[in-house]
Amino acid sequence: MQNLGVAIIGSGSALPTTTLDNQTLSEIVETSDDWITTRTGITQRQLALPTDSLSGLAAIAGSQALAAAGIKASDLDLILLATSTPDDLFGSACQVQAKLGATKAVAFDLTAACSGFLFGLVTAAQYIRTGVYQNVLLIGADILSRWVDWQDRRTCVLFGDGAGAVVLQANKSDRLLGFSLKSDGTQNHYLNLNYNASAQELIPGINVAKGTYQPITMNGKDVYRFAVQRVPEVIDKALFQANLSVDQIDWLLLHQANQRILNAVAQRLNIPDHKIISNVAYYGNTSAASIPLALDEVVRQGKIKPNDIIATSGFGAGLSWGAAIFQWGR
Repeated sequence: MQNLGVAIIGSGSALPTTTLDNQTLSEIVETSDDWITTRTGITQRQLALPTDSLSGLAAIAGSQALAAAGIKASDLDLILLATSTPDDLFGSACQVQAKLGATKAVAFDLTAACSGFLFGLVTAAQYIRTGVYQNVLLIGADILSRWVDWQDRRTCVLFGDGAGAVVLQANKSDRLLGFSLKSDGTQNHYLNLNYNASAQELIPGINVAKGTYQPITMNGKDVYRFAVQRVPEVIDKALFQANLSVDQIDWLLLHQANQRILNAVAQRLNIPDHKIISNVAYYGNTSAASIPLALDEVVRQGKIKPNDIIATSGFGAGLSWGAAIFQWGR
């Protein structure tokens, strides 16, 4: 009989080596350390160099997760890469597969912006629960510094680069206890990285669009309101599906967008501060990488123990959001 449960058995992460702190950022754009920290809780972020690649960071994070899980790349059946910033518009998951030497694994990208890792977690679990695959590597990675307008102080202070990964494996007991996923395209205009094109005439009467993507634009107030309202609701739904109460949560692991959002969501759910996992101060908003980056950090610090119950939520462009409740380890 096949194991139709899923367990999250190892984590890894990778960060670029270049640090940009608020003080230095204030020399580039009109802002200040006090302005940024008061509004976001961010003090610094890591930035990828022109020589760094998304697939390179993703492969390092994936390799660490494999080592932590005690399995080889050749054991992998599937690699899911959650990213909005691939090196190649056709996707970067196959490049990661090649770098890892995961010859048996099928690999593809999944794009859901800051919800990407959470959506990827639920997607990976379904492949395992149906008995199709045994070992899945899920990576969340983004290099948003490529797509930031460094003269727009509303957005450039927020984002950083990085990658995080987890290994999911078939297990006798199902450790993904509940989840809920949501999207609302009517609010899409609040957070965008749009393609901007002008017409190019091929022959008279036939035009095509030629252009490139434009930097990130965001309505910060509306995104903040959306997150503070919708994230507690979706966590409640996931808890209901898991048949758990809020006080049974050991850790609250939110997408690391803004410390004020983390605090507001915890307050609405009556979750005490000591259960909030936060590293947004040091890395900023790393989009799909933020949840696995923060998870790997606390796992390696020994804070998260086997069987701890973690409530996690991703939220962002789309607009999209979701929550999952899982127990750490086999």
